[in-house]
Amino acid sequence: MLKQEHRSPSLLFFIAGVLMAKQFILGAGLIGSELSRQLVARGDQVVVGTRSGTQLPHAAAVSVNANDASALTQALTGAETLYICTNPPYELWAKEWPAIGAATIEAAQNTGAKLIMMGNLYAHGIPTKPMTAQTPFTPADTKGQIRAELSEAIFASHRRGDIKAAEIRASDYFGPAATVNAHLGNGFFEPLLAGKTAWVVGNPALKHSWAYIPDIAKTMIAVANSDEALGRAWIAPHASEASRNDIADQVAHIAGRQDNPGKVAGIPQWLLRGIGLINPRMREVAASSYQFRHEFLADPSETERAFGFSATPFADALEPTLAWI
Repeated sequence: MLKQEHRSPSLLFFIAGVLMAKQFILGAGLIGSELSRQLVARGDQVVVGTRSGTQLPHAAAVSVNANDASALTQALTGAETLYICTNPPYELWAKEWPAIGAATIEAAQNTGAKLIMMGNLYAHGIPTKPMTAQTPFTPADTKGQIRAELSEAIFASHRRGDIKAAEIRASDYFGPAATVNAHLGNGFFEPLLAGKTAWVVGNPALKHSWAYIPDIAKTMIAVANSDEALGRAWIAPHASEASRNDIADQVAHIAGRQDNPGKVAGIPQWLLRGIGLINPRMREVAASSYQFRHEFLADPSETERAFGFSATPFADALEPTLAWI
């Protein structure tokens, strides 16, 4: 098991802010928000940077452009860690990710902050077996190529000694507050709870790995706290590899709707592509739909062994998710 720095909150941390470790989170979406909550709970001083200066509970807020290295450097000064949790809309990846990657690497180099990137599995393309951190990059679309180049740039900087970095990769996430932008968000659960049909991308009978948002944040913190864990990628623990049909059955059981369960149906691929002709975001959804037309599974066993924890049991994660709907 990898060594980790353990820090317990104490009254001193809250009274004397100068003694609190400063952690900088770029992005205030679901993962950034949960990461902030966990860091605050352990007694860290948290600063959240977004373009609009989004305020999260018990965290400082700063307005900063993610592709502005100078502004990021100023905001990041004094921070132990830069957690990158921002994620541009699909249709802007090609324009924004290269600039964000270059700016965050430069800011981390300027300040000495560790760079912890929230990543995904797009760069692995269509897998033939469960994906690990060692699975080669074989991107199947432009977004996968963009993520592969971003990851390679980060680790090239680490190998040169310019920065200290790691990447946490996860498949699709779920949890309270996940909305229609998530494949397992309220757009999936609301119809099921109403006994209706949830329309989804791809084949709902295929297995797929699902990561619970608090488990992702926990993994990011664990990796940041271990110098031995830096310089490589880690697969976050995943709570389930169930098909969406199986998840619908579990929802019916938890909600007591076995007599009138909702159903899951796949959006025809031709329709998805057709919508993409007029909607740039849906065009990108169609391009990455291979993740739901093939089994798309992650293998987090190396991470679980290294850090001594596993994913929240799926039923335990599903209950608060459904309670939020």
